[in-house]
Amino acid sequence: MFYYTLFKSEEGGVFWVSKSLHVIGNWRRRLLLFFAVLGPGIITMVADNDAGGISTYSQTGAKTGFNLLWAFIILVPMAYYVQEMTVRLGAVTKRGHAEAIFDGFGKFWGWFSIFDLALINWLTLVTEYIGMTQAMAMFNIPPLVTFFGVTFLLTGIVITGRYWTFEKITLIFCLFNLVYIPAAIWAMKTGNVADGWGAVGRGFYAPQFPGGLTVTLITLIMANIGTTITPWQIFFQQSAVVDKGMDIRDIKLGKLDTFAGALTTCIVAAFIIIATAGVFYYHPGGPIMIESAAQAADKMPEVMGNHHWGIWARGLFAIGLFDAGLLGALCISLSTSWAMGEVFGWAHSLNKSVREAPWFYVAYTLMLLSAGVISLVATTAVQDVITIFVQVVAVTLLPAALFFLILILNDRRTMGEHVNTRWQNIANWSIALFVVAVSTVYGVSTIFPEWFGGK
Repeated sequence: MFYYTLFKSEEGGVFWVSKSLHVIGNWRRRLLLFFAVLGPGIITMVADNDAGGISTYSQTGAKTGFNLLWAFIILVPMAYYVQEMTVRLGAVTKRGHAEAIFDGFGKFWGWFSIFDLALINWLTLVTEYIGMTQAMAMFNIPPLVTFFGVTFLLTGIVITGRYWTFEKITLIFCLFNLVYIPAAIWAMKTGNVADGWGAVGRGFYAPQFPGGLTVTLITLIMANIGTTITPWQIFFQQSAVVDKGMDIRDIKLGKLDTFAGALTTCIVAAFIIIATAGVFYYHPGGPIMIESAAQAADKMPEVMGNHHWGIWARGLFAIGLFDAGLLGALCISLSTSWAMGEVFGWAHSLNKSVREAPWFYVAYTLMLLSAGVISLVATTAVQDVITIFVQVVAVTLLPAALFFLILILNDRRTMGEHVNTRWQNIANWSIALFVVAVSTVYGVSTIFPEWFGGK
């Protein structure tokens, strides 16, 4: 018989572990255990396809066609290797990432990491509200109504007093991220791509850049990396692992959960690029430039000749954009609240009620309200600039978060037998150095654009 026993953790969080599994088959036992552990990895990765990310991928497809699809072959292992470290660290130490940095590197670097996180999280949260208001505007819903509605919904999801409730609701929202797959299929069905899906395939192994390494191309590469691997993901997934009550026995399945999330988020991102490239980049009259996912969705019916496929694609893009913003806002706000709770010593668990952890929920709500107000007062042009700028800033600040994470994972006193292996160190340091190199090239291209075909 398979049943669950509830335990009370030191922090008051409730989690469950499976017992008496010997009666059922081994493969069924593993499957059930996987579904028990599943959550933090999938949610973290899918939420990373947030509103800013959707806009970044949309611009990438419209401006470069299928020629940056190859990047996702690299980004799947990059995202996995970075995030699986948070699974091990959270399961072994039972501490969030902010607390781990303070303990491992002292107050100076601890406060530096928190300031870094809070700044980029707040800016990113603004883009989530921008995406949600733009998406709902396509259904004739005023931005103010969207602002109050989603803020109320996001607050309601987290005040249940149970991590499990939050996780189940969030996993349902994750499913809506898949709407971009049929949107891409419909876009290709009515598009003007000469070789159809063959051209898509060449984007993975034979990309072409007639203009060479331009500032625009470098910015898009930076933005794609910045929206696939972000500092908030590191903080969020580790805190989620701790709040869920996972321990060292759950590490292997936690890694599988993380890989499934990395693969899913990159597949969906690739389909977003395919959709916008098929409609806008390969347009018979020449490429049509777009600056946001909302603009892409709004133009789809017209560019696709008002075909019913275009109308459906527009609706799916709008739904996906709203869902992406909702997931992103939920997770980004929580990562900040968890980190602040660790630093200031507040009760910081979704397993605690508002009365038990008031400042945790106050910080969460203030993040939502302040970012939402900024999204309302910003013009459309400013919103589009903020959206792409945030992704670039994220990848610029990412190396610091990566360095801290890798160093902690090599501390045997902290990690015991779960320290990084030689191969994990090779992979993770390579990722960190790659991000530094790309950031450096971007900085040089900004200062000396003429070196990259700019003015």
